[in-house]
Amino acid sequence: MVSELQQLVDAFGARLGRSIAIDDTRIKLLAYNAHTNDVDAARIESIMHRGVSTAVVAHVSEQGAAQAADIFTVPPRPEIGMTAERIGMPVRYDGALLGYAWLLGSDGPVTERAAELLREAAAQAALVLHREHLTAEVARSHARELVRDLVTPDEALRKEATAALVEEGHAVAGPVAALVAVVAQEEGEPLAEDRRLALELAVDHTRRRLPPSRALALTRPDHALLLTIWPGARTQTIERNTAELAGVLRDKLAAELGRGRDTPCWVGVGRAHPRLSEAHASYREARRAAEVARITGSLGQVVAHARLGVYALLGKLTPEELAEGIHPGLRALLSDSGHHGLVESLRVYLDHAGDAQRAATALHVHRSTLYKRLQRIEQLTGLSLDAGDDRLAAHLGLKMAQLHPDLRR
Repeated sequence: MVSELQQLVDAFGARLGRSIAIDDTRIKLLAYNAHTNDVDAARIESIMHRGVSTAVVAHVSEQGAAQAADIFTVPPRPEIGMTAERIGMPVRYDGALLGYAWLLGSDGPVTERAAELLREAAAQAALVLHREHLTAEVARSHARELVRDLVTPDEALRKEATAALVEEGHAVAGPVAALVAVVAQEEGEPLAEDRRLALELAVDHTRRRLPPSRALALTRPDHALLLTIWPGARTQTIERNTAELAGVLRDKLAAELGRGRDTPCWVGVGRAHPRLSEAHASYREARRAAEVARITGSLGQVVAHARLGVYALLGKLTPEELAEGIHPGLRALLSDSGHHGLVESLRVYLDHAGDAQRAATALHVHRSTLYKRLQRIEQLTGLSLDAGDDRLAAHLGLKMAQLHPDLRR
């Protein structure tokens, strides 16, 4: 695409006898021809850095460039490096803005012939950019399909996807670690469109911190996945880098949702696995970590699977297996909404390792009140909290209940 645009600006520059440039919609330089006269600081910055300052972008926007239907001018503004007038023509395909074609006022007045050539150049550039957009979208769509196959349970599909991703240049071979982002949503309800968009933007933002062939992204109906690939890196280095990326992902997601650092969103990080073909394993771990963090609300907003503790095991169980693993007496207590206070007292008591004083302080009750509640719990459940096995059964049962859709509170 760049080669085609370069040939286009060279040809029209020769016909015009002056410099011509093409930018994308963000005023990022795509192609330009040789300059016959002096150019200003803004054009030099554009050539050297393939982009301009935010002040220049804002100045162009203030002139209504994005809304223009035909040739428009951008007046000089010396304080931001624009000492020459710009004569612009929007590059549009089927009404959609794809960029701008520019002439410099310092090259002399724009005649009717020059204006017609500028319009013609913009029309041809639109075809090139549109074709590139279609090609890129097809490539992105194909890559997404390969990533879906890469994390599928089907081993044959995973093997084919791994080979295709590497052969087609979408990914490199090497150790892989997954990040999964989730946001708060109503149980059983599809994710709202604005939240899906926030997930896409946050993952794309984080993906750009790595070279293209070392990051693969995929947005699912209720979460977003970022696969990171680390050729030649040691496990500790991967863990440190993915933890940093997870923080970036979480912060960007919170910003896109617009509700600050307390925004209900979570990022799970899977373990590093030695081969790209094992991405599905890291994906499962990352998704489990994110879901456990979301459900429990007690593990923080960025959670590594390696630090899930007992939840790593419990998270593998189905709702039926979770229910079966809970002591019958405790399950009955959990099922009765009238016993919420007792359940909370038991949870705090066990989370404080059976220290009645600390638990009572956390519950804001007198220690004798806590003891009465614990006695009542023993009566209702048949558990003896003085017995190690019963205490373990109670504590595990509460953890299981947190992950069960019908028993969590």
